[in-house]
Order: sequence, then C-alpha cells, then structure tokens
Amino acid sequence: MSETIEPTDTVVTTPPREPQPGDRATGLGSWPGTDPREVARTVVGELPGLPYVPELPARGVGADMIGRTAALLVDIATEVWPSGYRVARRPGGDHRRGVELLARDVDALDEALGEAGATPAAVKCQVAGPWTLTAGVELHSGHRVLTDRGAVTEFAASLAEGLRVHVAELGRRANAPVVVQIDEPTLPAVLAGSLRTPSGYGTVGSVPGAEVRALLAGAVAAAREAGAAQVVVHCCHPTPPLALLGAVGADAVAVDLGALGGADAPKDVLDALGELWDAGTELWLGIVPSTDPDAPPALHDLAAPALGLADRLGFDRARLADRAVVTPACGLAGASPRWARTATGTTVELARAFVDPPASW
Repeated sequence: MSETIEPTDTVVTTPPREPQPGDRATGLGSWPGTDPREVARTVVGELPGLPYVPELPARGVGADMIGRTAALLVDIATEVWPSGYRVARRPGGDHRRGVELLARDVDALDEALGEAGATPAAVKCQVAGPWTLTAGVELHSGHRVLTDRGAVTEFAASLAEGLRVHVAELGRRANAPVVVQIDEPTLPAVLAGSLRTPSGYGTVGSVPGAEVRALLAGAVAAAREAGAAQVVVHCCHPTPPLALLGAVGADAVAVDLGALGGADAPKDVLDALGELWDAGTELWLGIVPSTDPDAPPALHDLAAPALGLADRLGFDRARLADRAVVTPACGLAGASPRWARTATGTTVELARAFVDPPASW
C-alpha cells in the first residue's frame, strides 16, 4: 500500500551564494522605458549581486516614486488631480493602476531571476519615505498631507503595513534577503520650510528636526520589522541632512557624492560622512553619472572622488570594498537605455576595482 504524503508549508530555499567582488553595487530605482520585463532582465543581468525592482516613471500615473509608494498603502487610496496625487475617498482607477503596475514590476523581476537562474545575495525595493510621501500627496482640501500631523501619522502606519506585505512577497519570490531603500529627496525642503502652499504664494512651515527624525526612525524600524535584511536611507539632494540621516537607525546612507563635492566637499559635510563611516554605517556612494555624459568616463576618473574621500577622512581605501556600495548619482530615468545599461555595469566594475585596485590607483 503506498503512503500518502500530505502537503506542507515548508519552503525549499536555495543555499546563499558566496559573496562576489561585484556584489556591492546597485541602482537607485528609476529606469528609462516602459517595458518592465525588458528592464528587469537588464537589471538582473548587470547586477548579479543586488538587483532591484525597477521604477519606470515614463509609464505615467502610478509608476513614479509617489504613485508606486501610494500603491503600497493599506486602507488609504489616492487619485490624480491636475495638481498631483490626492487622498481619495475610495480606491478608483488611478489607485488600481498603481497597484497593478507595481505587481507587474515584481512579476517581471521574479521572471527575470528565474530565466537567468540567478541567486543574488539580496534584492532591493524602493519606497518614498514618510516625509517625501506626505509632501507629495494632498488632502481633500488641497493642502499637503504634511500639514496635518494626524494624517502624517496615519500615512506612516499605513506604509508600514504595506511594506510588511511587500517585503514578504518579494523575499519569497526572489528567494533572497530584501534590502529596503527609503527615498527622502524632499526632506531638506521639509526641514527648511520651503515647500509651496496650494496658492503658490506661501510656504508650508518647517518641521522640527526632532519630529522629522522620530518619524523617519519609525519608518526604518517598520522596514526592519517587515523583514528587511538591510535598510538604506537615500537623499540625493546637494545638501542632505547627514547627521539626521545617520541618527535614524538605518544600516546605510545613500548620497550623490558628486553633488556633495566629493573629496572637496565642505568640512562639515566631510565630518558628517566621516562620523557615519566611523560609526559603522555603510555609505552608498553615487559616483556614476545618472544621465548620458558627453564621452564615456574612465574608470579611474569615476573612482577618484571616492578614493579621495577615503583619503581625506583618514580611512584606508580598503573601506570602499567592505563599507561602501557603488551606485549611479541618482535614478536613471533621464538617461538613454544604452547609458542606463552602461552606467549599471560600470557600478559593478567599480565595486570590483575597489576590492582589487589596479596598480595605477
């Protein structure tokens, strides 16, 4: 008599791969074009260590940073008005479109990993942080969600719940740890009180740094509780609040090194970067152009700002190999598809070169 085998909930996982020199390279999110499957195949092919769910804002409503993060919200829906995203009374076509586009992007990454037989060290997803999100969505009144502290708290809680579901699904389907990147490009404007009111004649009041730090720290903790293996806070603004970003509990801080001035950055910027690195926080260094350059830059020229940074801060250059991740300066949506692919591959070349520097460096 044959034995009946009952199904179980056991998930068979692939053993983790050995780390490779090019693993410490990735992209920051956006990509040119509108075909998620084609882009996912490129991302998986060029970034074997840390591929990510690409953002394709050229698809329009729901595909940009705010729209796709709004699609993660639980029990909060948005719709599009001429002025931008606005809280909706119930989910409509705009909200459903964002949800569907994000689902297609996850499907595309899953398929690309399967087709390539890839076993990445980790996969990454990106979300707008609570301050950038609430600055980019309006209340029914037309004012930014940012102006209503109760609504800000609700958005943060809703995003935390949405992340829990998203991270779990992505990790299961990719069969890999998940890195969560929290994007806060609007954070400096929130702190400075420079965001415009609906009339365009006034500005929204600045938010105290302690309040900003507390909510962002909550978002980092929520991502970790959702199952993230690593949490990165990203701000590619020329004047990111580095000390604040370093105080929210993230594993890494991502910056556009060129916008900061590289090794020639002001002393206060260098001091803040040095304190982050000294505290064990990883630096994700945007050093590859995110738009098409006039001529392809030499690898050493791209590496020079990072090498100079390590020298100026008094760290051994070997720290670039084990406490830094190489990225483009910012998202690649403004690049040609050709340069997007080249820039992505170049990040891997640089990561490998930091592990085994050429003699000329």
